[in-house]
Amino acid sequence: MKFRKILVAGISVLLWFQMLVPTILRAEDAVDTIDIRKQVSGRISIVLDNSMAKGGRESEWAKSLDATIKGGLDFTGLFNLMAPPLNIRNPQDGAINFGAIGSVGSDIYVTGSVSKKRGDPSLEMFVYDVTGKQLLNKIYSGPEKQLRPIGLQFCADLVELLTGKKSVFGSKVVFVSNRTGAKEIFMCDFDGQNIEQFSSTRSISLTPAVSSDGRYLAWTDYTSGRPDLYIKNLATRTTVAVRKTGVCIDPGWVPGRDELATTLSIDGDQEIYLLRVDGSVSRRLTKSRGIDVSPTFSPDGSRMAFVSTREGRPQIFIQDMNSGVARRLTFNGTYNTQPAWAPSGDKILYSSLQKNGEINIFTINADGSGLMQLTSGTRDNEYPSWSPDGSMIVFTSTRQGRRKMFVMNADGTNQRALVQMDGEQQQPSWSIIR
Repeated sequence: MKFRKILVAGISVLLWFQMLVPTILRAEDAVDTIDIRKQVSGRISIVLDNSMAKGGRESEWAKSLDATIKGGLDFTGLFNLMAPPLNIRNPQDGAINFGAIGSVGSDIYVTGSVSKKRGDPSLEMFVYDVTGKQLLNKIYSGPEKQLRPIGLQFCADLVELLTGKKSVFGSKVVFVSNRTGAKEIFMCDFDGQNIEQFSSTRSISLTPAVSSDGRYLAWTDYTSGRPDLYIKNLATRTTVAVRKTGVCIDPGWVPGRDELATTLSIDGDQEIYLLRVDGSVSRRLTKSRGIDVSPTFSPDGSRMAFVSTREGRPQIFIQDMNSGVARRLTFNGTYNTQPAWAPSGDKILYSSLQKNGEINIFTINADGSGLMQLTSGTRDNEYPSWSPDGSMIVFTSTRQGRRKMFVMNADGTNQRALVQMDGEQQQPSWSIIR
């Protein structure tokens, strides 16, 4: 088998979503091919040798980098990390014993060294296969305050080297939390670290969404006492407030374009409209009786998935952006909401209210086939969002009581908590932010 084949709110809020949201109701270039002979639980087995340093400040840097690299690789769920065998190096000359690597069931050996260059940390990393062939040799350096990004950059390079795909490293999760007593927008690293508060309105902020290029953040805000749409340029820090008659809620960005879709009720019915980043309306997208919300787009922007009550209870539909023709996607279950289109373009995540009262997360192919349930027996699981590379999913769950954020692999395995912070967390959006 080849590596490339392996991988894997306020009363007004209740009014908008009472029909549609269940919870409110209750390096280097990769080599062409690398053969794998042994795996553990579908993971890539790697002998990870501690980064070596001669002592002093370098030893402290090495310890921090080791923890970052191990934590980063472990977070992906792709690797079985193994300690080096006792006979990994020849005691006479320090040469690597590649036979020992194969004997413990690993095909990859990773090691490195830390030194000081002009007062700053310098990390040199080596990656070998079991035959001793060098797959990567790269130096990562920067100021001491950038130790974590340095370690994560190596992790990103290693994932791309061994899988041929980009990774989650460097991405961010924006989400809603009531830690301060109000519902505000927060942001954290892909692994739940470096939590920072983004909004400070002391009001209600909901449904954050980041543009595909990471330049804009849109969300629904109640600062004015009513639901308005805010669009913030993350580089210039300027914000546009979109205030229309009726509701203005639930944004979703069109990939590769400075446009987003959102639900407006300017004509009475709640329909989805396309907006420019200056807040002006480009065009109306849906025209049907019933409520239309939660737009999400295919990677090429040619199709839009959304939630509609046009046939009764909430179901997910897909609409062609050119013709305007819409077709129903979900038929299993009577209450399906919160769609999220996969970066690969072939699948759509969504939440479904089950007969037993639980809310669970499913994936379905964009053509309606391949329905798969990802969560079960863990109370309510909702607000799913794909990682930018499509390998993982962040979501909200009440399995520990209050709403908290969790992550899982794209196939539903390896479910675990993402952040440890006070209050509740919900409505996560996994994004690339510049």
